[in-house]
Amino acid sequence: MTPQAPTIFSLQAPKDISLNELEAELNQIWQSYGITGEDGGLPAATRATTFTLVVYEPEETQYLLAALGFYNGPIDGILGPQMEVALRQAQKQYKLPETGTATPETLAVLREEFSKRQGGTGDSVSTLSTASPKIADEIALRNPCRIIALFPIAGEDEGVKAQVSAYCPIQKQSSSTLICCEYITLSGTAAALERVGGMIPALLIGGLPKFLWWKATPDPNNALFKRLAAVCNNVIVDSCNFNEPESDLLSLQQLLETGVPLADLNWRRLSAWQELTAEAYDSPHRRAALKEVDRVTIDYEKGNPTQALLFLGWLASRLEWLPVSYQHETGDYDITRIHFLGQEQRQIEAELAGVPVADVGNIAGDLIALRLSSTNPQADCGTVICSETGGCMRMETHGGAQSSGLFQQVSSLSEQKAEALLSQQVQRWGRESLFEESLGVIAKILKSGGES
Repeated sequence: MTPQAPTIFSLQAPKDISLNELEAELNQIWQSYGITGEDGGLPAATRATTFTLVVYEPEETQYLLAALGFYNGPIDGILGPQMEVALRQAQKQYKLPETGTATPETLAVLREEFSKRQGGTGDSVSTLSTASPKIADEIALRNPCRIIALFPIAGEDEGVKAQVSAYCPIQKQSSSTLICCEYITLSGTAAALERVGGMIPALLIGGLPKFLWWKATPDPNNALFKRLAAVCNNVIVDSCNFNEPESDLLSLQQLLETGVPLADLNWRRLSAWQELTAEAYDSPHRRAALKEVDRVTIDYEKGNPTQALLFLGWLASRLEWLPVSYQHETGDYDITRIHFLGQEQRQIEAELAGVPVADVGNIAGDLIALRLSSTNPQADCGTVICSETGGCMRMETHGGAQSSGLFQQVSSLSEQKAEALLSQQVQRWGRESLFEESLGVIAKILKSGGES
């Protein structure tokens, strides 16, 4: 039986307050609701004492322009020259006045176009208006906590606007007390948020785990990012949203080298692929043949190669392959070829293919199929894993040696959305060695481009 989503009770609707009144206002909420009402209609409500989650949301204008293909720069809330050019291009395409600024009319059209592409109804898809309830639905059910949401906005610097609110999940089972999420929302230009960055650590609940979910493009040089990363137990990103995957993955590696404890939600989406791959070589004779693997082919949905790179990085780190060269070609298929040296100087070739698909999923760059094989026709190491029949057929047709090897079909994770994966991620924190080792191999791959 499918569990029903929890009802979210709004204990305190978003309320505008001054920055220096944040803690006092939150305390007042809990003092007001700390006792059961006389009519017994609702149980008492208490604040969660689990962890603090800081969420840095993408700036809406940049996010919409990037999603619609007009903007390729960092999602940082800064209305710079790149943003102005992107806005003019969008305004020209949609026959709007070419102001180069995010006018209300421009935002309305961008939201409508974005919604059409997502199969929506044309309603506003503003990250500012939809983010908190989505997080509340997923997080509050399992992990009520304090959430500090930071919203960079483009435009004139008018300081930082602050709001507080509180939401409680109401379960079917009876309970004497509601355990509630409390929200602190801060919005302003990137410069304004940076000015108040010094006060944000003071809003984190002392003595409890602290997480930073950085939903924008990771930037090791971003001052606000550095300040928050320094005080959090885990910094969480989702590489399926990277605008420039290769350079952004290199930025992640740079952050790891400075000691930032990183987690990538996109890495979690690979768990079923990794488990099936490991399982395929569990038997002793297959395990012995693993060293014969010297051909790897990975198909992914064209657009973002991050999942394919993460899987290849994991495989290469486990089998101790050293990247030698990296070449990339764009066209109907995006083809990336990587040459490795294995143990005993064995030559290994990998090919990542970005495949155009008619029905694009919600996660950019999802894996479709992968194939491991050998140029040694006697080796029993051929394995094909796919997410759908079409992917298996393509791999088998173009497989060559060991075409009769082991075929397995991966079942998609029951829930791949970032909010659900985040609910799992906050159960753990600290450094993740497998992810870090895989990212280290990816960095070597990307830096090997042009070498022979």
